Amino acid sequence: MVTEGIVLGHKISCRGIEVDKAKIEVIEKLPPPVNVKGIRSFLGHVGFYRRFIKDFSKIAKPLSNLLNKDTPFKFDANCLSSFETLKNKLISAPMITTPNWQFGFELMCDASDYAIGAVLAQRKEKVFRVIHYASKV
Repeated sequence: MVTEGIVLGHKISCRGIEVDKAKIEVIEKLPPPVNVKGIRSFLGHVGFYRRFIKDFSKIAKPLSNLLNKDTPFKFDANCLSSFETLKNKLISAPMITTPNWQFGFELMCDASDYAIGAVLAQRKEKVFRVIHYASKV
């Protein structure tokens, strides 16, 4: 019997769901984007794993702002910080668990002037286990 495997870019095992390290290594080596197409590409790649990154939209906001129509492309220190933070969060992405329907769920939400975020989790044996992170600008 197979105990773990890669399914649709995620490593699935009895312990939970993780990012595929091979895909993360490719993202880790990406240089900072130099144009809007590069920003779109990077956000598309890291966005695939957004469920593993707490406050993804809040972190990605400086990069997302560069995609606005009639916005000049200016990759400043905030954008570089956002770029590096997203890469680092992916490298250290937590393992998330699958829901256990025998336990209760906890949903925590937070909002600011420009972003909202939520965490769906369960407590198993007094340990807080994340099922999904969600955020939106």
